[in-house]
Amino acid sequence: MQFVCLTHLSLAAVLLLGCSITPANAANALGDPGFEQTPATTQPILGWTSYGPNTYVESDPAHAHAGSNYFKVYGAFSGTDNYAGVTQDINTGPGAVFNAQAWAFSLAGDTVHGQDQFWVEVTFRDAAAQTLALYRSDLITGANLAAYGGPGVWFTLRVTNQWSFYNSGGVPVGTSVTNTTTALTAPAGTAFLRYQLVFHQGPDNANGSAYLDDCALTQLSGPTSPVPAWNIVWSDEFNGSTINPSTWSFEGGNNNGWGNNELEYYTNRPQNAYVSNGLLHMVALKDPTLNYTSVRMKTQGHFSKTYGRFEFRAKLPPGLGFWPAFWLLGTDITPVGWPACGEIDVMENKGNILDQVQGTIHYSDASNNHLQSTAICTLTDPGAVTNFHSYMLEWNTNLIQWYVDGLLYESQSNWSSSTGPYPAPFNQPFFIIMNLAVGGNYVGNPSIASINANSTFPADLQVDYVRVWDLTAPLEIAVGRSGGNVLLNWPTNIVCHLQTQTNSLDLAGIWTDVPGAASPYTVRPGANHSIFYRLQSP
Repeated sequence: MQFVCLTHLSLAAVLLLGCSITPANAANALGDPGFEQTPATTQPILGWTSYGPNTYVESDPAHAHAGSNYFKVYGAFSGTDNYAGVTQDINTGPGAVFNAQAWAFSLAGDTVHGQDQFWVEVTFRDAAAQTLALYRSDLITGANLAAYGGPGVWFTLRVTNQWSFYNSGGVPVGTSVTNTTTALTAPAGTAFLRYQLVFHQGPDNANGSAYLDDCALTQLSGPTSPVPAWNIVWSDEFNGSTINPSTWSFEGGNNNGWGNNELEYYTNRPQNAYVSNGLLHMVALKDPTLNYTSVRMKTQGHFSKTYGRFEFRAKLPPGLGFWPAFWLLGTDITPVGWPACGEIDVMENKGNILDQVQGTIHYSDASNNHLQSTAICTLTDPGAVTNFHSYMLEWNTNLIQWYVDGLLYESQSNWSSSTGPYPAPFNQPFFIIMNLAVGGNYVGNPSIASINANSTFPADLQVDYVRVWDLTAPLEIAVGRSGGNVLLNWPTNIVCHLQTQTNSLDLAGIWTDVPGAASPYTVRPGANHSIFYRLQSP
């Protein structure tokens, strides 16, 4: 009996019991580098994080470099500089050396032109996601495409140029090429690298596109020992039939408008909060005696955390007066009060403005006066907040950053506190709150008559999941022996579950959960068949 651990892709760690095989792309650190695992024109793209408006997998063997699928990307036609593409984050450490490339193609009838550009990019980043080094391929434009064979020809796009840059809120802004090399070396402080395909459309709205396929990232030398990785350490996927009382508590009443002149009355009634088809529904209703009822849920007393990534995927209700929010409060709110406890608003929205969300920190000065720092993100897709989007906060010791669908739009690193020196108050555990308010200061204090005339009830805030990420040991299966059995062990602080399939080398095939499996898990191997195990998170 041999035991082989295959390279884990994305959030899965895979183990094969029964035979020894070597993956065809063993030297490639990327998951699904040829985009073959994603059905055509679907989102998300499996194993990749998309950003920008127009990123698709298309299935067309006649145009793919190999296999059936390829990645197609083009701009937003917004009249401003805009970017679209996909990324993968690969854990690594200082001194590791890589090379990187992709195959690229520009269709003759849809070729890059005008101010269009596209390229392949690798950045080495620290644990706070700040860029330490920037490498790019040549920037492909309508002016130099002919040197690569012209439209309709696949060509190799190698990452060879090191750039000088500055960080703008954690985003590397290249200024000039400083060195030419195929050896991409991770500098001191590196925690991970980001492999990225980028399409840039300029203000001229040129309507070209790019195809990319068979991406590659190969480690040439340097450390290969496991380094910390971002993994989900707490989540609610709302896959059951009820709201878990050991995870969430409900707040009730109006509480004199909750300090914001809000009009709703919060309840724990099932018509205001329920789980159905994998979604949490938080519903605001008209009420003949209370004006409006709605819901406010919190993890206070159940879960709190200092630092990490906090992610909330949801679609928001449209309408004047609606105020959905996902936010964090310091656990010391009872002894020190607000704003001394600190508040982090991951996402809030004014229901009559469908293309904007806002991220804010609230804190105090030495005299406990309220201060805040904030920014607004403008979404570009039709329907905007009424579609599902991922709203994420990354909170580190001296930097807090806000993302929508993986795109950074705000960074805050300066604040004060009446409770202690910097980085107080954002250096302590915070708990999670989700609510759907009606009326109040934030939305301009519309009257009840105006809300009723301009908004539709019920108003339904739908939450797909809430996830909290942290830097942990990698999500991997360790193997041990116990007599004639095999023991599978995996990190218990990561939200994951064991899955299996048998008699198949198709690791993208159908997997089934192993009911009740907990680490360590005992396997009694069979003699005549192979058994595949993997960890799936969440």
